[in-house]
Amino acid sequence: PHVDRLAEEGVLCKNAFTTAGVCAPSRSAIITGMYQTSLGTHHMRCRAELPEPIRPFPIYLREAGYYCTNNSKEDYQFVTPEETWDESSSEAHWKNRPDDGQPFFAVFNFNGCHESGIADDEKYERGTEGIDRHDRDRVAGTLPPYYPDTPVTREDWGRYYDVMTAMDTWVGEHLAELEEAGLADNTIVMFWSDHGVGLPRAKRWLYDSGTRVPLIVRIPESFRVADQGTPGVQADELVSLMDLGPTVLNLIGAGVPEFMRGRPFLGGDLPEPRRYIFGARDRMDERYDIIRAVRDQRYKYIRNYEPFKAYYQYMNTPEKGRTMQAIRQVEASGTASPEVAQFLAPQKPTEELYDTETDPHE
Repeated sequence: PHVDRLAEEGVLCKNAFTTAGVCAPSRSAIITGMYQTSLGTHHMRCRAELPEPIRPFPIYLREAGYYCTNNSKEDYQFVTPEETWDESSSEAHWKNRPDDGQPFFAVFNFNGCHESGIADDEKYERGTEGIDRHDRDRVAGTLPPYYPDTPVTREDWGRYYDVMTAMDTWVGEHLAELEEAGLADNTIVMFWSDHGVGLPRAKRWLYDSGTRVPLIVRIPESFRVADQGTPGVQADELVSLMDLGPTVLNLIGAGVPEFMRGRPFLGGDLPEPRRYIFGARDRMDERYDIIRAVRDQRYKYIRNYEPFKAYYQYMNTPEKGRTMQAIRQVEASGTASPEVAQFLAPQKPTEELYDTETDPHE
């Protein structure tokens, strides 16, 4: 209900995508406005060092007088410059700014819907305590076709909905803080995710299940440019989350650095809307693969540069999960449906092309 209300009061961006299907490479693109493949941050679990003049965009906000906080996940895959945040910790909050009149830029990360929030029993129980949990039999009707319909996959898919419910409650708490402080009508709110579903064939992949994300922007009337931010609008424009930084800088009139490849989608003097979204997959955990993707509003083209490798290479973390184990069980027993079997193939085609209107599960 809280996210729904936010969408009713703001703009729901229906075509928002990340540059990777996993958190850290995606987050490096978000915080710099540059593709992870340009920075050397494309391999999951690497640690790069930013060259000059590339800097995370909150630095420009701080230079413009903003109090900038991050609570608390960074995971940018590079050494974070010290001047990026006024505070980056589990205690960081816009309430901590030394002057109540100082403008602020505050990021809050909800970690309960991470894949570990589904896979880890203790984290799931702790994170969903007190919420109404979803009926697993009803949930079965929404299972993607690339998962076998078993009690195990129903449980995981139900947990996914449950952690979303917990996240919604958390969103409501943060919105209430703004209202209680009298700042709701003076603060632009952006709600987004750094990648898609935290389950196999979504997380780590370039299909929409891994890269299509929620994006809602609520703009108080006094900050709106032209007809931007009209409440209740559902926008079809393509947005890459790499565009968030340039958009924030454009909204405050700070100018967008030339090195950024993201482009602003709000504020004045906007560039032409995007025609395409680009994505990249490289090493995931301990397994190398090279995949690139480009998408317009309807069609997705994927190029597999190592087609001799299986779709599902063994990776330690997802293989520990219940859904992946259920997939392996139907593979071993020969009972996998055609949709499941397709992604158990020992090799991939060099090219994949999908019409996401007629085949949304690709």
